[in-house]
Amino acid sequence: MYIAIVPNRSSPPAILLREGYRDNGKVKNRTLANLSSLPMDQVEAIRRVLKGEKLTSIDDLFQTVASAKHGHVKAVMLAMDRLGFDKLIATRPSRERDLVLAMVASRIFSPSSKLATQRTWKDTSLPQILDLGEVCEDDLYAAMDWLLERQDKIEKKLARRHLKEAGLVLYDLSSSYFEGCKCPLAKLGYNRDGMKGKLQVNYGLLTDERGCPVSVSVFEGNVSDPKTLLPAVEKVRERFGINELVLVGDRGMVSQKQIDALEKMNGVAWITALKTGAIRKLVDAGAIQLGLFDERNLFECEHPDFPGERFVACRNSELAKLRAHKRQSLLDATAKELEKVRAMAGKGGLKAAKAIGVRVGRVVNKYKVAKHFSLDIGEGTFDFCVDTESVENEASLDGIYVVRTSLRKSHMSAEDAVRSYKKLSQVERAFRSLKSMDLKVRPIFHHKENRVRAHIFLCMLAYYVEWHMKEALRPLLFADEDQEAKAMRDPVAPAERSAAALDKVARKTTPDGQEAHSFKTLLEHLAVIVRNQCARRNESSSPTAPVVIETTPDPIQEKAFDLLLQIAP
Repeated sequence: MYIAIVPNRSSPPAILLREGYRDNGKVKNRTLANLSSLPMDQVEAIRRVLKGEKLTSIDDLFQTVASAKHGHVKAVMLAMDRLGFDKLIATRPSRERDLVLAMVASRIFSPSSKLATQRTWKDTSLPQILDLGEVCEDDLYAAMDWLLERQDKIEKKLARRHLKEAGLVLYDLSSSYFEGCKCPLAKLGYNRDGMKGKLQVNYGLLTDERGCPVSVSVFEGNVSDPKTLLPAVEKVRERFGINELVLVGDRGMVSQKQIDALEKMNGVAWITALKTGAIRKLVDAGAIQLGLFDERNLFECEHPDFPGERFVACRNSELAKLRAHKRQSLLDATAKELEKVRAMAGKGGLKAAKAIGVRVGRVVNKYKVAKHFSLDIGEGTFDFCVDTESVENEASLDGIYVVRTSLRKSHMSAEDAVRSYKKLSQVERAFRSLKSMDLKVRPIFHHKENRVRAHIFLCMLAYYVEWHMKEALRPLLFADEDQEAKAMRDPVAPAERSAAALDKVARKTTPDGQEAHSFKTLLEHLAVIVRNQCARRNESSSPTAPVVIETTPDPIQEKAFDLLLQIAP
């Protein structure tokens, strides 16, 4: 007997069980059964039985002795390998280096506390890939202490890779809140997390012009932004050996005092922006003529009080509309609350002028628009009106910002100066990744100062790897692949995504028809790739040495690995 597969024109082929026999010396065939309804694996099993093969259940031959999530670990480790990340941490192999690699990797795909970290990665292939063996929480703390001792060497290596003479250096400061009150770095300060009353720590991030992180410095939570700037510049010059640089900092970071200090440093140029009060002074002095914005959205100007400096005045019409709308919303909300106070004045507990003033103060301070209201508070009476002159005066500067730089026009055009200042958004992007679900730098639970510093440095290293992964995986993500267009577009006009990126978002697919992802969902999709350890049973039914079998990647997973192979340090 044998299996015959007979073509059937446009229909599926017929699968027949036949036997051969002789009739008067002639070989003939006859059909015993039609097997077309059976699945092909069953048909193949019947074919092998007819050939005399002995069939055995897979469970009798093999057993799965272990199974671990692997795809997301493979992706992160592949990126680390392409970056030479292990050599970046330490040239010589050591257990501490392996534990640091593991903590950095796990913070990318599953950020959590140190205790949860060493428990979570047991469900992944990470311990096997790095041959970690048994790990306890104290081992991780010891590795963090070891890492902190190497921070200076690691940052110097990053600086050699990514910083260059006379190049842009971006710097900004952020903060994260604490759980607890024992750490000496934990102080009350300007809380950027919106967690009022929480102790916090400040940290300044220094990157190259693309936003790739190079160094992080940790400060007490009550240290103001400007005080951290000069130490960052000194680090670049003295530790990293960069003699000439162009520092880019926001208007709250680079104050006049810092500018005066920077002017004394040979080879240090800077780009920042003016605060609203300073812009108003330039307008009142006639240095900035608002009428010029009728013809263009950008022009240069100078002022004798700022010798050797250039101002680039810009007006973003869309930003002007947003600010006008927001101001009007705040005015309307405040007026609505003040109407209630006016109706209550002279009644109950609001008869005294002092009590009315306290109530009015709570209202006008809630929305921060007290300067736009004229208030008349008396004994048992209250009235108010909007100061239209004040509103119009502020509205005249809607959408206007001024970039301030020490660079001469021969070194950088006005348009490039604005583009350079706007690159600070890359540092803000880094802070969002550090604080959000990506890396979870906050809240900070460590009590020792050196552990807090090590924790933040560890998160910066994780972002370094993640930054390169996101850049490589752009074709699969909801990301704009046309990065070169940023260098040519109007620096003042609102940022717009390319047509290809908008199409990707609208269709939820990549140009080749594959499903588009966020970085997080792509890692989750990669995580379904599993590493199984299978052992063949011998005659005594005891398992032999395991064989590793990985899930075959689907097209998206395959492309993700191919893209990560293109990463270059």
